Amino acid sequence: MLCTAFRGAISCLLLAMFSTIAVRAEDAPAPAQPAAEAPAKVSYYREVRPILVENCQGCHQPARPEGGLVLTGVAGMLKGGDSEEPIIKADTPDESLLLVQIIPADGMALMPKGKPPLRADQIELIRRWIAEGGVDDTPESVRDKIDAEHPTQYQKAPVITSLDYSPDGSLLAVSGHHEVLLHKADGSELVGRLVGLSDRIESVKFSPDGKRLAVTGGSPARFGEVQIWDVESRKLQLAVNYTFDTLAGCSWSPDGKLLAFACTDNAIRAIDSTTGAQVLYQGAHTDWALDTAFSTDASHVVSVSRDGAMKLTEVATERFVDNITSITPGALKGGLISVDRRPGKDELLTGGSDGQPKLYKMYRTEKRVIGDDFNLLRNYENLPGRIYAVAFNADGSRFAAGSSSDGTGEVRVYQTDDGAVVSRFAGIKGPVYAVAFRPDGAAVASAGFDGLVRFNDPTTGSLISEFVPVPISTEPVASVSAP
Repeated sequence: MLCTAFRGAISCLLLAMFSTIAVRAEDAPAPAQPAAEAPAKVSYYREVRPILVENCQGCHQPARPEGGLVLTGVAGMLKGGDSEEPIIKADTPDESLLLVQIIPADGMALMPKGKPPLRADQIELIRRWIAEGGVDDTPESVRDKIDAEHPTQYQKAPVITSLDYSPDGSLLAVSGHHEVLLHKADGSELVGRLVGLSDRIESVKFSPDGKRLAVTGGSPARFGEVQIWDVESRKLQLAVNYTFDTLAGCSWSPDGKLLAFACTDNAIRAIDSTTGAQVLYQGAHTDWALDTAFSTDASHVVSVSRDGAMKLTEVATERFVDNITSITPGALKGGLISVDRRPGKDELLTGGSDGQPKLYKMYRTEKRVIGDDFNLLRNYENLPGRIYAVAFNADGSRFAAGSSSDGTGEVRVYQTDDGAVVSRFAGIKGPVYAVAFRPDGAAVASAGFDGLVRFNDPTTGSLISEFVPVPISTEPVASVSAP
């Protein structure tokens, strides 16, 4: 009985204590809530600039300032276009010409021209940025300005990634930094500098009639760009952006109406070369696409990729048709880097990481059987290392291939039909990334890591001449403010 009474007393005491605590907690004032944080200000560089790059800079850049307006930097917006009136107004943001142009009415917007209107969230982001003062937070490290009036000042020759002769053999286009350099075909004179937005140039290709030059490149991890230049006037006719990394291997349709190019989002695309409208998208590759080539009748596009496959795509339907290379597991020995169609024939020369040039026919004429490599026409003698470039001569009887291996390079010329090695070039001092046959077949241009362009005799392999394709400056490079 005593124990029971004691336990009852303890229970009552505990109940009284908890009740007191509960009352005190109930009477205590609620803890202060932290003040809600103000939303972070919109960043021009991280949030607004990518929208403008993708949708506006093709027509509003130093090389192509439509309406006098340059949208590659905030300074250009404050300067305005031909009217010289700022297109952003922080005090009255909704009256800013930039907003007026991009806000759709009845589903249509004045800008971007020829493209769908910007999304509502993109427009609101731009409006907020203007209302918050239109602050330019571009890092100082990327503020250097390079344009036709301020081309790159080279302290040494840059790595050369691409070369191409004009069809009449009068010009040689050479990739540079932010530009393509046009030289007389023998390298005796620099006759033009095509300076654009892309700091990295991946491929250059003259149109079949030689009147235009296509360029693919971009800025790594930022944007990819296609440029089409008028060769005679040295003016930029078209610039369009795709993806968020550099674009590679471009090719013209035989009639010059279409341009195909390879992308690091594992896709290939083709555009109307006059309007820039996309007419083909194929995403069947499983790794970066690196080069393209059209069929003789422009009905199909061929693409090669780091996935080791060469794929055939129908242009009209955008339909992936077939793997031209074998689909047998383990048959592919690494990525394919370069492809060139044999002039006048639907035969394809390709090279890649296994160092072996190979010739394929484009279209399969028998049922595919697992284990076959039916379309393969011929294997050629291996080059050391990886093949980065292959190119036919004008009649397709010969081709050149360039490779890289452990800091050295090699170029060889082969007979297409019997596979014989015609020559091995003398004078190669480093990895080779670009080769091009002169249209008359009397010389092969090659270039790569050391920044020199070399001309060799394709029959003997002897060095004819070499030159540095960029002007070398001995003056210190000065930083220039962004546009």
